Amino acid sequence: MSFLKEINRRRTFGIISHPDAGKTTLTEKLLLFGGAIQEAGAVKSNKIKKGATSDFMEIERQRGISVATSVLAFEYDGIKINILDTPGHKDFAEDTFRTLTAVDSVIVVIDVAKGVEEQTEKLVEVCRMRNIPIIVFINKMDREGKDAFDLLDEIEQKLGLKVVPLSFPIGMGYDFKGIYNIWEKNVNLFSGDSRKDIEETIEIDDLSSSELDKLIGEKAAQTLREEVELVEGIYPEFDKDKYLNGELQPVFFGSALNNFGVRELLDCFVEIAPKPRPKHSEERLVQPDEDKFSGFVFKIHANMDPNHRNRLAFIKIVSGEFKRNAPYLHVRHNKKLKFSSPNAFFAEKKEIVDISYPGDIVGLQDTGNFKIGDTLTEGEILNYKGVPSFSPEHFRYINNADPLKSKQLNKGIDQLMDEGVAQLFTLELNGRKIIGTVGALQYEVIQYRLEHEYGAKCTYENLNVHKACWVEPSDPKSDEYKDFLRVKQRFLAKDKRGQLVFLSDSSFSLQMTQQKYPSITFHLTSEFD
Repeated sequence: MSFLKEINRRRTFGIISHPDAGKTTLTEKLLLFGGAIQEAGAVKSNKIKKGATSDFMEIERQRGISVATSVLAFEYDGIKINILDTPGHKDFAEDTFRTLTAVDSVIVVIDVAKGVEEQTEKLVEVCRMRNIPIIVFINKMDREGKDAFDLLDEIEQKLGLKVVPLSFPIGMGYDFKGIYNIWEKNVNLFSGDSRKDIEETIEIDDLSSSELDKLIGEKAAQTLREEVELVEGIYPEFDKDKYLNGELQPVFFGSALNNFGVRELLDCFVEIAPKPRPKHSEERLVQPDEDKFSGFVFKIHANMDPNHRNRLAFIKIVSGEFKRNAPYLHVRHNKKLKFSSPNAFFAEKKEIVDISYPGDIVGLQDTGNFKIGDTLTEGEILNYKGVPSFSPEHFRYINNADPLKSKQLNKGIDQLMDEGVAQLFTLELNGRKIIGTVGALQYEVIQYRLEHEYGAKCTYENLNVHKACWVEPSDPKSDEYKDFLRVKQRFLAKDKRGQLVFLSDSSFSLQMTQQKYPSITFHLTSEFD
């Protein structure tokens, strides 16, 4: 198959949602359609079970650290689909933000009863910032929930999306009778029998036909006709270009648990979702069909097996072909590396691949060469943008509990920060190290891993910091900036890349600082142009 054909048949997307909206279930049902798994229940859920607080390996495992749940690939209708599963738990939100840099589109799963939750708002905002095409899947239609039109309004208002329903539910909860597929103009009746893997669909081109009354009863048929007429009156027609530019978001309804409405979603996805897209590097825009290989690391998975310190660096291929055993340039280190066993992931198995194409995700064995955001190329100096750090929510001093092990502690902290477990800030005043995380759970994970993987013990000390802001002066030589550095020196630190960070202790003091020093910009993410 030609190189261009291989690129054109790839679709790489992420599934994002609030915990418990049904992401793992949807992933599993998609694999079922692709014939990648034979039965439901083969994909492990990565929910954090309560009560397992002491066993952090357990935490890691339930977080879905088994590589199988992070990257899944399957074939459907001649299309190669790569799914990047993201942790829904908010303590690991940063992992999700980084995964979004590697996808070409996303599916947002929303629970019909809970509607739009705050976690989803944050993630969708990142997608909108980058104009990532979004498809919305409203899940759990077989349960009582919000009215379909109210939900669509909520999605438009809270997420700032412009929606267009491509399927519509017939009833809901106890009265849920099925789905009318606006995209293909057919009705899919719900039997409520989850043992039936794939439902029969019935073509109905004309909603006014009496056939519909026979199928779902007169009352439901009348309601459906009115609702579809409303949909066509209120919402714009679907326009593929607008969807691809992130200006229009198609919506599907269904119940992933009962495998209902999933095929409609998948058939439409295969048809409209974007092929691998060009990506901006700091130097230039890189097109997927260029013949030279380039890719970047968006995730590093540490294996919890202490006997084999192996880590897997996940690389998204942006352009060209990635070949096994070929030498590639590690841009940050400026050295050539070869990979003898690059892993690809097919359903829940990983296998060694000889050649991979743009859109694919490859896992490379890493002995500590990589950190998040690193670029690999065939020789060109490229640095891909778009793996930002966000201001953490929690801050603590990290202290060495065993003075004889300070070397191990520093090495451990360094490697864990490369993996993106948390962020490290070093105070300018006295060089004390501060660890910032999105969720409090990471502190336990870091402490456990430092001890078990690096033989170093640490303790924490609380620190009152509200936000970490990256500092950008309009003129580094100005008196105003010098005054800021002098007055605020107690609150200044450097991040791992040596960028200056202001640690404000409250939102009030941040506001006052901004007013006092108007020529300085304070950013809540580390990436600004």
